[in-house]
Amino acid sequence: MIIVTGATGRLGGQIVERLLARMPAERVGVSVRDPQKAQALADRGVRVRRGSFSEAGGLVDAFEGASQVLIVSVDAMGEEAVRQHRAAIDGAVAAGARRILYTSHMGADAASHFQACRDHAATEQALSDSGVPYTSLRNGFYASSAVQFLGHGMDSGQVVLPADGPVSWTAHADLAEAAAVILADEGRFEGPTPPLTAAQALTFADLADLATAVTGRTITRTTAPDARFRDELVGNGVPADAADQLLGIFAAARAGEFSAVDPTLAALIGREPTGFAEVLRKHLTVDGVR
Repeated sequence: MIIVTGATGRLGGQIVERLLARMPAERVGVSVRDPQKAQALADRGVRVRRGSFSEAGGLVDAFEGASQVLIVSVDAMGEEAVRQHRAAIDGAVAAGARRILYTSHMGADAASHFQACRDHAATEQALSDSGVPYTSLRNGFYASSAVQFLGHGMDSGQVVLPADGPVSWTAHADLAEAAAVILADEGRFEGPTPPLTAAQALTFADLADLATAVTGRTITRTTAPDARFRDELVGNGVPADAADQLLGIFAAARAGEFSAVDPTLAALIGREPTGFAEVLRKHLTVDGVR
């Protein structure tokens, strides 16, 4: 049995769907904080059990009988994120899983400018120390994050952000497909994978040009000083530490931490990864607001 955590989230949910296209439902289990939200999966024959990274004692039951456990990284940063990831790793080890997989990041490094990447590096170290074979999925930066950063600039025509660098913005759907392929072929990667990225690394100036082409409206990119950008975030109610973490993305991009482009993702999914223009078109179509 393959157990997927975070199966009611955006990435975890798509991974489960792609697993179900490859194997019987009885071979798939999910560990979720609220089983009621996964009732539709249970109705399809997927084993649903409650599991919270904040309650380590319950994870052994959630992971019972797993040959592989995929730990989807939590939506948190700093020591709390690493603590929860370690709890999940310990639960998988105690449950007897023979392989642990983890959704990491292409920029995972203890010296990264971006806190989340430092957290991923710490989690990868915990995986290495666990004594169980593991695979760390070094996912490209989610393209949906770039869409969020474009934000109201899509309406105002001005994308005002700190100085950046090229980033391999990568679609959730492609990364979910790759994860399912790797889970279905146990042991395909030992340790960290190569960067699982789209085919291009793009700056926000590039993204503004693509947004112009997709919407038919002129959208320009303007650089804001880091301090001013941070002050505006805090002035709009963003906690200071969260504002600093967001700035870390731009500092890391300027340092080239997210610029790698690698063919591994294309090889896994059997086609070219989704380009950012297509991601943007889908976003606008789903939102139906532009």
